[in-house]
Amino acid sequence: MNLGALVLVTTSYTISGDGREAAGSFVADLADEASRRMPVRVVAPGHEDAIESPRPGLQIYRYAASDKPLSTLRPWRARDLTDLFSVMAQGQKATDRAVSDGSVARILALWALPCGHWARRAARRGGLSYSVWTLGSDIWSLGRIPVVRSHLARVLGDAETCYSDGLQLAEDTKRIGGREVEFLPSTRRIDGMRIAAPKNAHPYRLLFLGRWHPNKGVDLLLQALAFLGDDAWSCIDAVEICGGGPMEVEVRREVERLRALGRPVELHGYLDKAAAEEAMLRADFVMIPSRIESIPVVFSDAMKLGCPVITMPVGDLSSLIHQHGCGICAETVSAPAFAAALRTALRSSPADFSHGVEIAARDFDLHRIVDAILPPGLAETGEGT
Repeated sequence: MNLGALVLVTTSYTISGDGREAAGSFVADLADEASRRMPVRVVAPGHEDAIESPRPGLQIYRYAASDKPLSTLRPWRARDLTDLFSVMAQGQKATDRAVSDGSVARILALWALPCGHWARRAARRGGLSYSVWTLGSDIWSLGRIPVVRSHLARVLGDAETCYSDGLQLAEDTKRIGGREVEFLPSTRRIDGMRIAAPKNAHPYRLLFLGRWHPNKGVDLLLQALAFLGDDAWSCIDAVEICGGGPMEVEVRREVERLRALGRPVELHGYLDKAAAEEAMLRADFVMIPSRIESIPVVFSDAMKLGCPVITMPVGDLSSLIHQHGCGICAETVSAPAFAAALRTALRSSPADFSHGVEIAARDFDLHRIVDAILPPGLAETGEGT
């Protein structure tokens, strides 16, 4: 029996595959896994409007999007405002087409805005329901803007089901939407596997993998590294900083200052998924110095690849680390506090956290997450159409 398609509406999806879209890689893996059980249509950004069919059961409805991430567009700039209006119109058009191109079993927006807005309008036109999955940027950034917050509340309140990819985020989403919210973590499919046992003695290799953006705290990381003295640096084999973004000039300048002092800091651009996994397998600790975060994909990647983390106390990271013992959490969100956390990690060893990392990895099972978003009967049986 044809149950219809699962329509996923997202602003996060792989386009170039060069590692710029960590959340996009998760959505791609989610769509691929779901398409093995039922037809899936994904509404996703692209370089131009197009429909792709990468494998049987999976179609991607691309809408032309700005080269800049949507979250970086500033409406008070004329060019950005034009890009914003264009994306909003093209995204709605692609969503309407994906919903009208055949029977639909479920519509799921990843994430609340603008995707939930598109899904809500398309669902109303087709007499359907829709569900929403929120990210931290939906609630902790857009949710602070009064007019946007009101519309966000409507999008959340009208949804059949609402998910959040963090525990605290679920509570904050509940307050805005005035409705129950289910915690559902986001995670990617991991192909690599750590073969060698975790080190039990320094020197250690430290890794930062992410956008060079204030929210991700790369500036706090660089300041923290500058606070470390010779004793701490003697325990470090190398610091690898990978990514790119609006803080590139500052990042490169600060890295050069560290290198001038003889500090072993390596700088790389964005890594695709395979290269990112290789970098984590090389690393002894993954650093997550974010100012704002829920449960980032880099955290679940690190757990699955057997790598403890050093983090700021934001989102659910502090509680996850204290619950599982899978890393070190700074006392406050500041460069001195992160430097102190680094020193603590360097005095310990990755082997000290191996059991906690293994336990934490079990929370991020892609098959279980797909079960949660599929129609109940299909999820229980695991059978395709």
